[in-house]
Amino acid sequence: MVLPGRTARLAAGLAMALLLAGCAFDNSRLPDTAPLPPAAPRLTGLDRAASREHQQLVTALGGEYRNARAEQLLQQVVAKLAPASDRPAESYRVTILNSPTVNAFALPTGNVYVTRGLLALANDTSEIAGVLAHEIAHVTARHAVARAEMEQRSMLVSRVVSEVLNDPAASEQVRDETRLSIAGFSRAQELEADRIGVRTIAKAGYDPYGAARFLVSLSRNAELNGSSSRSAQGQNFLSTHPTTPERVSQAIAAARLASSTRAGAADRNAYLNAINGIAYGEDPADGVVQGRRFQHPRLGITFAGPEGFQLDNTAQAVFGVSPDGSHALRLDAVELPPAQSLRDFLASGWIEGMTTQNITETTINGLPAATGTTQGKEWYFQLAAIRVDGAVYRLVYASRDNSTATMRAFRQTLASFRRLSTHEIASIRPRRIALITAQPGDTPESLASRMSAPDRPLERFLVLNGLTAGKPLTPGWTYKIITEE
Repeated sequence: MVLPGRTARLAAGLAMALLLAGCAFDNSRLPDTAPLPPAAPRLTGLDRAASREHQQLVTALGGEYRNARAEQLLQQVVAKLAPASDRPAESYRVTILNSPTVNAFALPTGNVYVTRGLLALANDTSEIAGVLAHEIAHVTARHAVARAEMEQRSMLVSRVVSEVLNDPAASEQVRDETRLSIAGFSRAQELEADRIGVRTIAKAGYDPYGAARFLVSLSRNAELNGSSSRSAQGQNFLSTHPTTPERVSQAIAAARLASSTRAGAADRNAYLNAINGIAYGEDPADGVVQGRRFQHPRLGITFAGPEGFQLDNTAQAVFGVSPDGSHALRLDAVELPPAQSLRDFLASGWIEGMTTQNITETTINGLPAATGTTQGKEWYFQLAAIRVDGAVYRLVYASRDNSTATMRAFRQTLASFRRLSTHEIASIRPRRIALITAQPGDTPESLASRMSAPDRPLERFLVLNGLTAGKPLTPGWTYKIITEE
C-alpha cells in the first residue's frame, strides 16, 4: 500500500493499469461481480504518448525493479526471440516490475513487463523465454487491437439498444452476452499465444518444453498461495484464461511439433546466476502480508482480516476476499485536512450514489475513528475512517448479507487495526533469493530448513525449484532458497 502523499499521483496510473490483461498471475481472487479486465490500449503512434503510458503503468504497478544481471539476460533473450517471431522487424523493451506477484503482460507498443515474482519462480532461461515469447505473440498477433475493436462494437450495439430502441433490459442482456463472447475470445487468444510462443522459443534455440514447465510451476505456486480455493469460480466459463491443465497439454503438444533432432538449450545455470539475490516476496517498504495479517513498517500500522480471508497488498490498497467471494474488504490511505472531522468525512459518501448512515465516532486502540453503514442493490457496506498522525485510513467491508456474523467480522477487523511496536517494525526484514549447491546427503527437507520462508518452507522450496515431492536432489546442482537480510 502506498504512502498517503502518493494517492493522487497514482490515480492516473491505476486507470492505466486497468487497461491491461495479465497472462500469468497469482492474484485471481476477486468477487464474482468484478468486471473482466479491458484489453490493452491501441497503438498511439506517438512516442511521447507511449512513454507516458509506460511511466504511468510502472508507477501504478509498484515501480521499476532494477537488477543489472537480470535485465541483461532478459534483453539477450528478447534479442534472440524477436528475429524468430512472426514479425522479426519489431523491437521490444523488457521492464521488471517491483511486484511479488507472478505476472507478465505486453503493450502493443512492444513494451513487455515481467514482475520480479515471476523471475523468482522460473528455473531456467528457456522458461523465461517461453513467458516473453508468449507476450510477444500477443503483440505480433494484434490480440489487444482485436479485443478492443470487439468491445467497441459491443458497446455501440448496447448503446443503440438502450437509447435508440429505449430498451434498457435488452441492453443489459447484450452486455452479459458480450462478456461471454469476450471471455471466450480471450481464452482463444491465450492458447494461440502459447502455441506461437512455443514455436518461437524453439526457433530461437531454446528448449520448447520450457513453456510447459513454467505453466506447471505457475499452477503449483497459485495453489501454494491459496488461489486454488476459488478454482471452481475462477475457471468457469467467464474466465478469460484457459485452465492450466489445458494450457500445459497444448504447450507440450506444441513443443513436440517444434522439436527437432537438436535439443534446445535450457541454460539453467546462466538463469539462476542472473536472478541470484533478487528480492523475494513483498517489499517491506510498501507493507507485507503474512497470512491474513497486514503490516506496514514505514507507516507503522497493522490489521488482520477475518478468518479465512486472503489478503492482497497492491500499490493502491490492501484487498481481501473470503473463500466464497461473498465478503470483501479494502484498506487504503487518503489525505484529509486536519480540521475536517472523521464524521463529516464519512458522511461525504465514498460509494457513488449511496449515503452513509448510522455514523458513530469512537476510538480504535487509542486512535480516533468513525464508523458508518450504507447499502447498494446487492451489497452491504460497513465503513470506517481511522486517523493516524497526518493520515486517514479508510476500511470498507462489503458483504452479500447483513447478518450478525458479518457485523462481527467487520468489528473484529476494525478492532485489530493498531500501531506497530518498535520491535515489530524492526523484525520485518526483506527476503531475497539465494543459491545453494546441493551436497551429498542433502535433501529437500534439509535445504528447506535453511530458508526464511513466510510459511510452509518445504512446499515453497519444492515449488520454487520446480521439484516434486519425493524426488531426490542432484549433488552438485544449484537450487534456490529464500534468505533474510
